[in-house]
Amino acid sequence: MSQDIQTGYLNMELLRFTTAGSVDDGKSTLIGRLLYDSKAIFTDQMEAIEEASKRRGEEHVNLALLTDGLRAEREQGITIDVAYRYFATPKRKFIIADTPGHIQYTRNMVTGASTANVALILIDARQGVLEQTIRHAFIASLLNIPHIIVCVNKMDMMEYSEEVFESIRVAYETITAKLDIHDIRFIPISALHGDNVVKRSTKMDWYEGPTLMYLLENIHIANDNNLVDGRFPVQYIVRPYSDQYHDYRGYAGRIAGGIFQKGEEVTVLPSGLSSKIKSIDTYTDELHEAFAPQSVTITLEDDIDISRGDMIVHKNNEPNVNQDIELMICWLNEKPLALNGKYHLKHTTSDARCIIKEIVYKVNISTMENATDDKSVKMNDIARIKIRTTKPLFYDSYKKNRITGSLVLIDEGTNETVGAGMIV
Repeated sequence: MSQDIQTGYLNMELLRFTTAGSVDDGKSTLIGRLLYDSKAIFTDQMEAIEEASKRRGEEHVNLALLTDGLRAEREQGITIDVAYRYFATPKRKFIIADTPGHIQYTRNMVTGASTANVALILIDARQGVLEQTIRHAFIASLLNIPHIIVCVNKMDMMEYSEEVFESIRVAYETITAKLDIHDIRFIPISALHGDNVVKRSTKMDWYEGPTLMYLLENIHIANDNNLVDGRFPVQYIVRPYSDQYHDYRGYAGRIAGGIFQKGEEVTVLPSGLSSKIKSIDTYTDELHEAFAPQSVTITLEDDIDISRGDMIVHKNNEPNVNQDIELMICWLNEKPLALNGKYHLKHTTSDARCIIKEIVYKVNISTMENATDDKSVKMNDIARIKIRTTKPLFYDSYKKNRITGSLVLIDEGTNETVGAGMIV
């Protein structure tokens, strides 16, 4: 690969998307079709899939086998774990998180969708909107995924009926009217035959919208990151200890929000001291400005005691600083959430401990109602809780900033990640 091509590839915009749907809606087949029709599969991979399909006595090449990597998944024809796949077209790079459809794997969907720009929600044209569809719409809203693409799949089994597609679209819009979702698109597809996936269908001339691949390549995601509120959690202190950079002291990390410019005045938390940005450095260049989600090293004009877990922010635009925090939690562990239990907490680059002060309510995801009578929070449950931390956190609400508004809870005894939290 020439250096120009390599540089162009590295600079391409990256879109992360997750798939969700009920069991056997065709999520893995759809991803296989995307990879196959966009020429993102190696020849030996395709030959192996063709051979496996023949062994199973299937009429068509089973493209779902491209993503169902676990043996148990292939045997049962379902997705169990989150499967990540990477591919690129001339316009964009993509990371796909193929998440399970089963109710008991809600936590896997939360994991796969937490960083997604787009959620592909599949609906079986034969089944219409199901309980799992409602769950996935709720989780997509909870995780503040900016764009939802509803793929009404298996249209070939419903004779490519416009009436069927329209009835599902109306039913889904009725449900999501109660949720905080702003950008929803609908596409009628057949993942098995490739209709409206990469190539436009000749059997649904009543549909005038874009194909799925066109939408993925062109949907606007530049504004998905918060570019207003400057947030720079410090991850590492750069001190080269060399003659060339004898006095260099930089603060390395990934910008969580906003745009930082050389010469602008910033505030450092928790000290509250202010300084001006002396330089913004990358491995190869010095930048005049940098923005989320770039990884950079910032140097300041003044010597301020800064360490990992501190945060550099825009002056007069500071996040919340508090030890009492309310959040929505998705419980990921078989051991239930313990009221008054103590947990280790990770938030941006900061570590702390916390105690669970109150379980406000548990969410019935199927009905989208809040249950205050049953507050036992078990694996895959979603609840609203209050915690108190051992030191102040610098945070925004999750809706304002998905990075500074999220945290994870860790069991101090086993070191397992037990909860994923979204600050409200």
